[in-house]
Amino acid sequence: MDIGQFLQLGIGRWIHILSGIMWIGLLYYFNFVQVDALKAAAADNTAAGITRHVAPRALLYFRVASVATWLAGAVMLGSHFFDAFLFRTPVLYPIGVGAWLGTIMLGNVHALIWPNQKKVLGIVPADDAAKAKARRIAFLASRANTMLSIPLVFFMVMSGGVFRTQMF
Repeated sequence: MDIGQFLQLGIGRWIHILSGIMWIGLLYYFNFVQVDALKAAAADNTAAGITRHVAPRALLYFRVASVATWLAGAVMLGSHFFDAFLFRTPVLYPIGVGAWLGTIMLGNVHALIWPNQKKVLGIVPADDAAKAKARRIAFLASRANTMLSIPLVFFMVMSGGVFRTQMF
């Protein structure tokens, strides 16, 4: 293995895995912990600590991890990038599906979740009606990403094993 392969498949894989754990971990935190915690905090008027200090920092790591995960995945695909994305090679179909799911999720993060969370958190000005609409859009996009993460992980994991056997 030369240094290029080591960087692409060794270091690139670890960056992909670690940043993916951070991305999906934060996604699950937002959906399974923070949503309910903010409801409880709003009831006793203590939500400001979460929305002012925790959420913006968590969303920063969330956005950075999403980009790092996607870029490291693209680096790992290397010269097979277009073959996977365009489904040109049957052995790359599973990773192509996973890559498309990750791309859709990345788009949701940067086009739907973050712009709307900025309104909800008061980072950009918005009236109460705009905040309510933004909260709903961010919530639905985040829930969609949570659902997409299940087949995403399946196809990513399976692309290196079962799909390359006689069984498929």
